[in-house]
Amino acid sequence: MNTFRKIWKFLSSMRFAILLLVVLAVACSVSSLITQGQSYEWYAQRYSERGAALIVALHMDDAYHSGWFIAINGFLCLNLLLCNVLRLPQLVRRWRAHARPDSVLSAEGDAVLERVADPGAVFARLRMPAPAACEAEGGAEALFASKHRAGLWGAWVCHLGILLLILGFGLGQLTQAQYTVYGVPGDVKPIGDTGYALTIDSFEVGLRDDDTVEQYTAGITVTDASGAEARSAEISVNYPATLFGMKFFQNSTGWAARMNVAENGAPLQSQVVCAGEFLAVEDKPDLVIALNAFYPDYVLTPGAGPSTASGQLNNPAYLYSVYYQGQLIGMNALLAGEELTIDEYTVTFTEPQSYTLIQVKRDRFTWLALLGGLCTMLGLALAFYVQPVRVWAIRSPEGDWTVRGACRKGGALFRQRFEALAEPSKENDHATD
Repeated sequence: MNTFRKIWKFLSSMRFAILLLVVLAVACSVSSLITQGQSYEWYAQRYSERGAALIVALHMDDAYHSGWFIAINGFLCLNLLLCNVLRLPQLVRRWRAHARPDSVLSAEGDAVLERVADPGAVFARLRMPAPAACEAEGGAEALFASKHRAGLWGAWVCHLGILLLILGFGLGQLTQAQYTVYGVPGDVKPIGDTGYALTIDSFEVGLRDDDTVEQYTAGITVTDASGAEARSAEISVNYPATLFGMKFFQNSTGWAARMNVAENGAPLQSQVVCAGEFLAVEDKPDLVIALNAFYPDYVLTPGAGPSTASGQLNNPAYLYSVYYQGQLIGMNALLAGEELTIDEYTVTFTEPQSYTLIQVKRDRFTWLALLGGLCTMLGLALAFYVQPVRVWAIRSPEGDWTVRGACRKGGALFRQRFEALAEPSKENDHATD
């Protein structure tokens, strides 16, 4: 039983919390130096075989989802929870006692003023609530007032906020789902397995004078699984939108074009494909044409390969590959207006345009992290700016009053403020006498 109490006490102690924070800080620092999510071969190339084996064995390649990282945060959450649970009864008693005169009338206080004729003026100058009449030891007449006892909850609320923050981010990382949707205006794409569909209403690429990209802006509409409810938004880089509990980020852009296939001169199919996509011929699915890349201002430099001189559509060219039964049978670049002939099929590319790539994140615990942040800020405000104050006055047999004050967070500063605010009142009282 004693061993259990010792373990319980250690798990809820400040010493254990500091130890966990130090370990967590070291782990995060080391993990930040190692590129996350790479293959064993990638690590072996940079850190040697032994280093790669150690990184993979310790799960340093995905540190923030590893068992040891989750365990550290779990123990930190347990420490904060135990700390708050164990402190709660004592804190409630202290909070109640703060408003009761019997808990303080016999105390010395942090500051004292003697021989005060009008204690009510002192209470007023200290901006205390109207004092309540009560009785001190020996039947002496007394006055008591308290304020700002909510400040007693500062550390407790702050701990609760940190706990909720850790839980919110931790659970969010464990359960977060990410999807990528890309296409051109008019496309309707499913958002992974969510049942929602995303329609790309518009997409604009803002360019600077030197043809570098200044901003990407997309207009989107998201429809629920039933198709009964739709919500629209405009997103751009660094300006995401939240729809149906999902966050939509404008991630990047690329080039797309319309691929037209004709058979013996008659149109067979036409589809917009993005660079990197392919199209299988309808009546000959073993024949596949891929759009590898698009060059808006095509330049072919000997020894260096194809490139683009600018972002303007001055000399558009389409780099394509042709596959038959999985085997590469041809690869070249088509300029605007040129045709690719494969037996009875003719392939052309038209309508070059930009496509948008949108990243979608779904985190069901964002609200918990936000609540934790609000609690933490509230706790810090209560801890630093709300000072619990009690002021009481006891009348002597001669008729003079002794006024005392106590502030759990004030110390010397409270004494100075107490005397500075109350002394003029004392002098005025004696001047009147």
